[in-house]
Amino acid sequence: MSGTLLDSPPSRLRTAAFAPIGEEGRTELVESRIVQAISVGAFIEGERLPSETELSALLGVAVVTVREALGTLRHRGLIETRRGRNGGSFVRPSHRAVEEVNARALMAMPRVALADLGVHYEVIAAACAEYACQRATPEELGVVAGILEDARELDRAAWRRRITEAQLELAALSQSVRLTNEHVRVQTEFTPLLALQDLDRAARMATHDGLVAQIAATQAGDVSAARSAVRDAVRSSVRWLVSFRTELLARPQSDDVHDTLEARSRGE
Repeated sequence: MSGTLLDSPPSRLRTAAFAPIGEEGRTELVESRIVQAISVGAFIEGERLPSETELSALLGVAVVTVREALGTLRHRGLIETRRGRNGGSFVRPSHRAVEEVNARALMAMPRVALADLGVHYEVIAAACAEYACQRATPEELGVVAGILEDARELDRAAWRRRITEAQLELAALSQSVRLTNEHVRVQTEFTPLLALQDLDRAARMATHDGLVAQIAATQAGDVSAARSAVRDAVRSSVRWLVSFRTELLARPQSDDVHDTLEARSRGE
């Protein structure tokens, strides 16, 4: 499969999440990168994160900056620290805590920036889809289709990991390392926001159907249909996020983000 061009999906996501921050190495950015890595499934519940020294080298920041970021994430309930030979920082089973962090990130993002991120993702994903139509083999596409076969009834977190895996594999089938790397980078930034719409089962199934349609179009070598499937899915997700952002910002000051997420979850 063309996925051999690059690392496996979790490895690609980890590489993108932990790309060097450089001069902007603030604690908040380190926190954001780690939350992104957890949100996109690069690290799952119970899995150990890289050590402080490893994160410092990967992100290009001081060890003390990493330590401060991990402390904040520990306080938020996203990770826990274990001592001993097999110790370190581990992802906690705290899906709702991750959702709250992502919801606050959505609230803080200007509407124009959200729309622009959607455009960026759409352009890259559509380009990957076009080249996949021309280059992917039936066997490769069969593998991607298989990833989605039994995914509909998975819980939200597992479903999002499966969808992300399929999206990354489709991007890799473009057989363009540059396009695929950019797709991984943008998806790592966008997926934590996209995961918020998983609270809405109808939106979740619409995303699933759109990906199935993209695979079918790619199997048929129909570039126009593949691009259309990507465009429709991304724009629908952005509209949902814009609406949810408005809902979050309009809630009474006394209401916590947690309450809004709980209400959405109950209404699923």
